[in-house]
Amino acid sequence: MKQTILIISVLAFFIGCKSSKTKTTQSYDGYSGATKYVNKIHYEEEKHLKNIKQLTFGGDNAEAYWSFDDKKLVFQANNVWGLECDQIFTMNITDDLSNGQKPQLVSTGMGRTTCSYFLPGNETIIYSSTHLADKECPPTPKKEDYGNKYIWPVYEGYDIFVADTKGNQLKQLTFEDGYDAEPTVSPKGDKIVFTSTRTGDLELFTMNIDGSNVQQVTHELGYDGGAFFSPDGTKLIFRSSRPKTNAEIKEYKELLAEGLVQPTNMELYICNVDGSELTKITNLGSANWAPFFHPSGEKVLFSSNHKSKSSFNLFMVNIDGTGLEQITFDAVFDAFPMFSYDGKKLVFSSNRNNNGTHDTNLFIADWVD
Repeated sequence: MKQTILIISVLAFFIGCKSSKTKTTQSYDGYSGATKYVNKIHYEEEKHLKNIKQLTFGGDNAEAYWSFDDKKLVFQANNVWGLECDQIFTMNITDDLSNGQKPQLVSTGMGRTTCSYFLPGNETIIYSSTHLADKECPPTPKKEDYGNKYIWPVYEGYDIFVADTKGNQLKQLTFEDGYDAEPTVSPKGDKIVFTSTRTGDLELFTMNIDGSNVQQVTHELGYDGGAFFSPDGTKLIFRSSRPKTNAEIKEYKELLAEGLVQPTNMELYICNVDGSELTKITNLGSANWAPFFHPSGEKVLFSSNHKSKSSFNLFMVNIDGTGLEQITFDAVFDAFPMFSYDGKKLVFSSNRNNNGTHDTNLFIADWVD
C-alpha cells in the first residue's frame, strides 16, 4: 500500500500527472522532489540487479506479485486503458505490453481494488475491492482538508474476494463491517494474512485459504499492514506506524475515526505467524514499507525514503536489523519488491524510464546475491 505507499498494497494510491522532460518534479504518494530528468532502466550501482526488463509502459502499475510457478504476475493498474480507479490484472511475464495492449482484467471493473495475490494452483487470485459497497470509485480525501498532511483513506467498503484468471468472480472471503484488505498468501499455500479494522484498530489477522479460522496476530495501537510471509511460512514481515506520544495517539485515533491514516512514519516488524516474538527491525525514521523476505529468509528487501526525503529506493537489511544495504539508486520511486518463488528474479514498481512523467511501471530483473 500499498502503495502502495500503499499500501500500497502495498496500499497504493497513485498520482498520474504529466510534467516537463527537462526538469520535473517526480512524486509518488505525496512525496516529491525536484530532480533532473533521466531515462534509464538500470544504474551501475545496482549490483544485485541484472538484465532488467520493463513490463508496462504508461499509467500507474504496481503491487505486482508472482504466481507459484513464476510464469505470471497479478497487479493493480490505474490511469491507463480507460481506467479511473485501480483494478486488478494478470499477465504472463513474456507478454509484450509495449504497444498499449490491455492485459486480462480479473477484478469486476467496479469500485476500487488493491492488494492482489495468487493462490496455489496459479489459476485463482485473491484481491481487495469496494465494489459491493459502491460500484463507483470512492472519493480520495484532500490533503488540504487535513493541514496539508499526506493521508491514506482506509475505505470501510473493502472486502477480500477470490476470482479466477479469466475474471470470473468465485467467492467472498470476508464479511465484517469495516476495512478488510491487503491479503497475501503463504508460500506453503495454507494461510492468508490481511489487515482489518474489525477490532477497532488496524491489526493483522490470518485465515485459512477458504476464509475459515480467522486469528488475530497483532494487538498494539497503530497501523499494522502490508504483511508478507517468510519463505518457510513461519514468520511475518510488516510495516507499522505505532504512535507513542499522547499527541501521536490522539491524531492517529482521530484520523482512523474518519477512515484515514497518515503513513509518513512507519518502521518494519517481524513476528511469528501467531504474533509471538514480535521484533522491530528498523529504526530509520520516515516511511519504511513494502517489505519482502529475501529467499534465504535471513534478510528483508523494502522501500524507504529515509536517505532522501524526495525519493524512495529499495534497501536490504538482515532480520536482526543489521547490515543495511541500498539496492536501487534512481532519484524517483522504487517499491513493491517480490522475489520469484525460485529466488532467481525480482519484480518491482518504479518511476524510472518514464519520459519525465509520473508513470509508475513494472520491472523484472535477475537477482544477483
